[in-house]
Amino acid sequence: MMMSLLFDLAFWVTVPFWAAMIFLPRWSWTQRVIGSPLIMLPTLVVWTVLAVPVLPELWAVVSTPELAEFRGFGAGASGAALLWAQIIAWDLFIGRWIYFDGLRRGVHPVVMAPILVLAILLSPVAVLLWFVVRAVRPAATGHDQPEYVRAVAA
Repeated sequence: MMMSLLFDLAFWVTVPFWAAMIFLPRWSWTQRVIGSPLIMLPTLVVWTVLAVPVLPELWAVVSTPELAEFRGFGAGASGAALLWAQIIAWDLFIGRWIYFDGLRRGVHPVVMAPILVLAILLSPVAVLLWFVVRAVRPAATGHDQPEYVRAVAA
């Protein structure tokens, strides 16, 4: 029961940030809140709660990675929940980068929103797609996009 709750919580604590980036991307409060890397802290707290009890096993798996051990670790509820929290934190980190890079490049929110949704679901695919957008839409010189300047200054 506790593992299931933490598994769910790892995602749900990120939903307000994703919603703001996707549905209110140009709102000054979105830019101010997303401007802080601390938005990942709630998920990282969940990750820490999950990691502490299995730290020796986790360290063994990541310090000498082998498929069989990794699969065994991830097959248990605590390992799966821990890995999920790590994925969710990473997805939010990637989404935050895409969000601010999009503001800096002046990419329209209608283009950014589906890529951000994809970052929630399959962040490696979202990053590859974002690389295509970046190639098509170079950054404005001097980071002069008003949204980017306001967000960075906040």
